[in-house]
Amino acid sequence: MTATPSPDEAENRVMTDEEYGVLRASAALWAGTSVLVTDERGRVLIQHVDYRPTCLLPGGAVDRGEAPARAASRELGEELGVTMAVARGLAVDWVGADGFGAPAEMRFPGEIVHVYDGGTWDDERIASIRLPEGEIESVEFVEPARLPGLMSPVDARRALSALRARIDAAGPALLENGLPLAPTVLDRVGALSTARARHHLPFHPGPAPASLSTVQAWGWFLGPDGRVLVLLDPDTGAACLPGGAPAPQDRDDPLVTLRRAVHEEAAAEFGEPLFLGHLSDPDEPCARLRYAAPLTRLGPPPVDPATGRAHVRVLATPEQAVELFDWGSPAADQLAAVHHARARLGIPRAVRQPLTELPDATDLTAGWPASP
Repeated sequence: MTATPSPDEAENRVMTDEEYGVLRASAALWAGTSVLVTDERGRVLIQHVDYRPTCLLPGGAVDRGEAPARAASRELGEELGVTMAVARGLAVDWVGADGFGAPAEMRFPGEIVHVYDGGTWDDERIASIRLPEGEIESVEFVEPARLPGLMSPVDARRALSALRARIDAAGPALLENGLPLAPTVLDRVGALSTARARHHLPFHPGPAPASLSTVQAWGWFLGPDGRVLVLLDPDTGAACLPGGAPAPQDRDDPLVTLRRAVHEEAAAEFGEPLFLGHLSDPDEPCARLRYAAPLTRLGPPPVDPATGRAHVRVLATPEQAVELFDWGSPAADQLAAVHHARARLGIPRAVRQPLTELPDATDLTAGWPASP
C-alpha cells in the first residue's frame, strides 16, 4: 500500500491510499447534465415532469463511470426519443448542498452540472420528439424570461446563464449556484430576464407605400469588421437597434429622425445610409423603416431623454443581435437585407465572437475595437 500526502498540511502526516480514498469519497458530489435546446424563435425547451412541481431542461444524472457528454446524449434519447451527440459545453455549475432545496432525507451533497448546447431545432426535429411512458408529462418551448417562473431558482439561473453564454460566444461559463463567476455584459444587465421585443411583422425590401405613416426608423450600424451596434437597457437588459419615432422637428424626413434618435440614444454618427426596407403591421396602417450604414463615431454614453438612463452599448454580429429579439421568421429576410447592404458597403462578414461593450467615446475611422 502506497502512501499519499495529507491534504491537511496542519496535520503534517502521510495518509494511506485507503484513508485518502475515504476522505475524498466523503467530499464527493453528484454529477448531472442538462441540454439547452432552442427553437428557431429562440425559445427554450423545458420538460414538465411527474416527480417535481418545477420544470427542467432535458438531462439527468451521470451514471457511474459515464462521461458527462455521453450522459447528456443518453438522456436526450431516453427523455425525448432523439438521437444526437452533444459536443459543445455551455456551462459548468457547482451547486452547493443547500442550493438545491432537497429534503434532508435525500442527503444531497452538492452537484456539478454540465450544461451542453443542444442547438436550434427546426419543426421537423421537434415533431420527432417521442416522450416515454411516465416521468416526462409534456414539453414546450418558452420565452427565456418565463424560466424563473417555471423552474427552481438555481435551475432558472443556470439555464439563463447558459443561454447568454451561447449568444455571447465567449466559451463555457463557470457558475456557482447558477451565477457566473465572471459575468459578461449580458449577465450584468440581465439580458433575457424580461420578455424580448416581439415583432412578428413581415419585412418588405421595397419602399413603404405612401398610404402608410412612418412610426419608426431604426438602423443597422456596421463597423469595419461587420459587427453592429446594439443598445441594452441597463435595468431590464432589453435590447434594441438604435433609432426612434418621428418628432415634429424632423419635418417628416425619416433620415432626420434616424440621425436625431441615434444621437440621442447612443451618441452615434454614421455615414451615408442604405435603405433596407420596411416592416408592415396587419393590425395598423403604418411602416417601420430599416436602414444600414457604416458607423463612424461614438461619443460618451448619453442619457436617453425618453428614459433618463444611459443605454449599454455593445457590438455584436447581426446574428447575435437577432437572438436578443423575438422577430419570428421575418428576421431571416431582414438579416439577408443587412448582409446585402454590408456587401455593397464593402464591409466583411463578422466572425462570431464575444460581445464588446463600448463605455467610452470611440473614433471608428481607424478600425473597430476588438472583443476582450
